[in-house]
Amino acid sequence: MIDIQFDGGVLEESALEAVVAPPRPVLRESLSTRAYDALRERLRRGQVDPDDRLVDTEIARELVVSRMPVREALLQLVAEGYLVSTARGYRVPTLTHQDVTEIFEVRRLLEPRAAALAARDLQSDAARRLTMALAEARDAVARGDFSGLFHANVDFREAWLGAVQNTRLAATISRFIDHVQTVRYGTLRDPATQQVVIDGLTELHDAMLRHDSVLAQDSMLRFIHAAERSFAAQAARALATP
Repeated sequence: MIDIQFDGGVLEESALEAVVAPPRPVLRESLSTRAYDALRERLRRGQVDPDDRLVDTEIARELVVSRMPVREALLQLVAEGYLVSTARGYRVPTLTHQDVTEIFEVRRLLEPRAAALAARDLQSDAARRLTMALAEARDAVARGDFSGLFHANVDFREAWLGAVQNTRLAATISRFIDHVQTVRYGTLRDPATQQVVIDGLTELHDAMLRHDSVLAQDSMLRFIHAAERSFAAQAARALATP
């Protein structure tokens, strides 16, 4: 420890730091992160409906934290495009057909390459998670449980994305997929879309467990195209319904 002369006296280095250093907002940062992670998980899992309003005071009570860290987390989610601010709280954005088209374009550019990397580097634990998620998805379709299919689909995605060693690529993909989670939650009620999902997950599962990067890349591209066609068909039916 270093002694430092200070106004005619001597201060230890640690004491001097306490005098001149600004306070470190460690607690607030951790609470804000905790609130952000909790809210992001709700959005990822489709637990926020388009009609829901997220109010900072209510969320603070649920998480047993003060209002300010929750507000900081909500504003961060707004900045990242997950939420929009309204006079009555925060809600998920209403996506236009053009919004969804642009997001699918980004996915076509990024996800096939990421799937190839995941297939190359997939470890046994991630492979087991993929197999379990696929089994849960099939079971959910057999039971007519679209909510179960949604969550199994999320589990499958997190398993293979976790195998992508390029963390920036994985995080970017996760963000863009999360932006359309409310859309996906609605489309999975459609039996035809459910079959598209099962077929796509099955093909991806088999390619990744074989560590076949080329097949995984091609399978992912086909899966995204099929998902976009399903979305377009359902949107067209909705417009035709009086």
